Amino acid sequence: MVKKRRRTTGSVRYFVLQSSGKDTSHVFTGRQPRQAALKAATRGFTSITLRERGRKKLHIFSGSRKKVGAPANAPAWMPRSIWKANVRKKGIKHLK
Repeated sequence: MVKKRRRTTGSVRYFVLQSSGKDTSHVFTGRQPRQAALKAATRGFTSITLRERGRKKLHIFSGSRKKVGAPANAPAWMPRSIWKANVRKKGIKHLK
């Protein structure tokens, strides 16, 4: 009998950005795929395909970003305008 490994609540997962079906050098981390996709969208990627390391899954997102003003409670080091990311999940593709 094979036991499944359970993730702890604080475990970080690694997601590799793919372009044209091949891995790129961009790796984003997060507990959920959406968190990694938001990081990718913040950096300007619009067609986001993330391969989860250690799993045979591709998470497919579409992303965008826009320039917005910093929040009122922003720290002093934060610039006056920041990039606000938005992503929408298109689906999951299972690899063989």
